[in-house]
Amino acid sequence: MAGARAPLLEVKGLAKAFGQNAVLRGVSLRIAPASVHALLGENGAGKSTLTRVLLGMERADAGALLLGGAPYTPASTEGARRAGVVLVPQERTLCAHLTVADNVMLGIEPTARARPGIRDRERARAVARQAISLVAADPARVPLDARVGELGVADQQLVELARALAQGGLREDGRLDARLLVLDEPTSSLGHDDAARLFDRVRALRDAGLAVLLVTHFLSDVRAHADRYTVLRDGRVAGEGDPRETEPAQIVREMLGRALEEARASGAPEAATPDGGEVVLDARDVSGVKRPERASLTLHRGEILGIAGLVGSGRTELLRILAGLDTKRSGTVTLRARRGVGLLSEDRGGEGLMLGRSIAENVWLSPRAPRLAAPGSLLAEAARWIERLAIRARGPDQRAGELSGGNQQKVQIARLLREDFDVLLVDEPTRGIDVASKAQVLSLLRDLAGAGKAIVLVSSQLDELVTTCDRVAVLRRGILEPPRPASSWTEASLLLEASS
Repeated sequence: MAGARAPLLEVKGLAKAFGQNAVLRGVSLRIAPASVHALLGENGAGKSTLTRVLLGMERADAGALLLGGAPYTPASTEGARRAGVVLVPQERTLCAHLTVADNVMLGIEPTARARPGIRDRERARAVARQAISLVAADPARVPLDARVGELGVADQQLVELARALAQGGLREDGRLDARLLVLDEPTSSLGHDDAARLFDRVRALRDAGLAVLLVTHFLSDVRAHADRYTVLRDGRVAGEGDPRETEPAQIVREMLGRALEEARASGAPEAATPDGGEVVLDARDVSGVKRPERASLTLHRGEILGIAGLVGSGRTELLRILAGLDTKRSGTVTLRARRGVGLLSEDRGGEGLMLGRSIAENVWLSPRAPRLAAPGSLLAEAARWIERLAIRARGPDQRAGELSGGNQQKVQIARLLREDFDVLLVDEPTRGIDVASKAQVLSLLRDLAGAGKAIVLVSSQLDELVTTCDRVAVLRRGILEPPRPASSWTEASLLLEASS
């Protein structure tokens, strides 16, 4: 078994804190050579920080790393790469306008031996060809001269994989210098068939001697393709073992810290299911340019419809299509709301607010607002919303960027409420805010639904969906499943459904 072999990588008591926030708390694990080791955990469990330490992006505060039995202390990604530890990131980092060969060799272009500083194009193409042959069962599907932007998502993923292997080093006899490949959510944007093809190549690389650290939320991928797994929870190792010998419910219990039957959050009021409320939004078989692949939903006045799903499942893309911000590839969206649709963006700082402008300007400015308004009117209007939503601020002229995350979120909500939209599309409203602010925001959403607003709530916090929503639907690999009453879900059953 993989776990019985001498480890390629050994992590001993790793600790890391950012200020007062301890992210890793004595993490220890072993990754065997020529194996696929899955790393699991909810958002915030410490997975990203651990991988950043392995890749030289962060330095641990305590603990030790051993690679091949020798101390391993990468001070940079370049140091990790020279040691044979490479990454395929979750988000594409390819240059769409460059060719496959240029993307594979970007940053590691060989130079002519006789003319230092001059790129050796022939040798670069040979290495790129060799890398592509390792990751593509049919290299003709990924031509070296094709522009990456013209490839499908699955083939772009193969180019990312080829680039990582090239960065780790390829010998002329075809053997790999790369020793550990970190795959960060590799199938989050792939359909079932494309994911299966990717894992075929991952198994081939494993069989060629490469160790793979698979960071994922998909339990089905873990059970089908991993030799071992480790679960992180709150910065600690909460479980490990052979995924084929472990029931999914057990892995979920390790991730959440409680059993399926205990997972329902306590202390929150039970959301009521609307009784035949008016339909204000109806979407049929909607698909986006990339995600979602197929989504249908019916939203009633006075209800909160929750959407659960893993990162990359298409939740944000669906909301943006419903809001008319992104183009849909197919399907229909019928709106029966006189006052229209408003979107609360998950990207609070980049898209939802003008952080350098005042609260008053953020609350007021919108396509519906009068182009000319007296400064006194803006300040008075903002002051009204500051009082109504209990926004902690010096006054309406304070810059939004100076507020806490929770109060920034309230400013976003204030703008939507001032517009008086009938339908609110709310994307990760409690991300990055404290517990008290979370309770206030969720209570406000329930009050708005009680006043007749229709709300679609996307959240990665599964307890919020269970306790705040009337119905919850799971978006899995781009497909939105039919919603069920929130009372029939638990956090664990939602996680199991989303990750299957």
